[in-house]
Amino acid sequence: MRLGRKPVREGARSVRLFYASDIHGSDLLWRKFLGASKFYKADASVMGGDLLGKAIIPIERREDGTFRAKFLGDERIVREGDELDELESAIRFNGFYPWIASEREIAERGSDTEELFAEVARDDIRRWIELAEQRASTNGSSSLFVMAGNDDPWYVDEILAASNAVVFCDDRIVRVGPHEMISSSYANPTPWNSPRELDEEALYDRLEKLADQLEYPGSAIFNLHVPPYDSRLDTAPDLKPDLTPRYRGGQPVTKPVGSHAVRQLIEEYQPLLALHGHIHESKGETRIGRTLALNSGSEYNTGRLHGVVVTLGDDLVVGHQFVVG
Repeated sequence: MRLGRKPVREGARSVRLFYASDIHGSDLLWRKFLGASKFYKADASVMGGDLLGKAIIPIERREDGTFRAKFLGDERIVREGDELDELESAIRFNGFYPWIASEREIAERGSDTEELFAEVARDDIRRWIELAEQRASTNGSSSLFVMAGNDDPWYVDEILAASNAVVFCDDRIVRVGPHEMISSSYANPTPWNSPRELDEEALYDRLEKLADQLEYPGSAIFNLHVPPYDSRLDTAPDLKPDLTPRYRGGQPVTKPVGSHAVRQLIEEYQPLLALHGHIHESKGETRIGRTLALNSGSEYNTGRLHGVVVTLGDDLVVGHQFVVG
């Protein structure tokens, strides 16, 4: 394990970065993320994972030329053009995927929701990458560092890694200015049995192998989707076996649900900065030794992109500010 700090260089330039996470299929939030570097005058933007939406909303193409969908408890019937565009936008705004098909196709394909979801989600992530490529070609966009999260299937990685518009950073060391950054999309076990979960021992082993390759851990950035255990960045509702919240005295019961492995890693390596998401309602900051650890929070279905802007010197955090846009 290397615990040395990077020697301070004379005239070292500060680096300003924007971090956000857990946009869960919100088209609006992805567009805001793409513009965040320019808006906040940042050198780089880091996306901490959980990119995909939660489900598909079928839109039935009917013989009379109208379209019908059940969305947010209501039946909606619209016509092609502005009405249909507005419905699709509303579905994407809430982190779902619109899928237009005939009644027969909806009935036939509805039995294999996993395959259908993968097909639609792949198309939408590719569309997001095309937006990033367009932004890069027209604006000379700042560096975009993007990884998946524990909720995201593995095909997301293939699409991210194939693009020149984003830096796919999961499970590797990349540089944000002069700072090394390690990233991991994995989480400790959750009640939802998501695609990227490891028990604490296996998670620590995976993270430690990556961190041990750092040249200067003391000036590094740890971009780890799951926050450290009992850090006030990981407070979530205590769920019953049926996944409904527990209540006591009329108030929801909460508990820490973050990772012991992540906390141990931060305590041992003491990076300059640790960036986390995963627990949407636990936005905040804490110190673990000399490390500043942040959770940007998420309200992905409100159209509000929660993030944090951080300015790093060579060997210190110059400042940080939580932002909502």
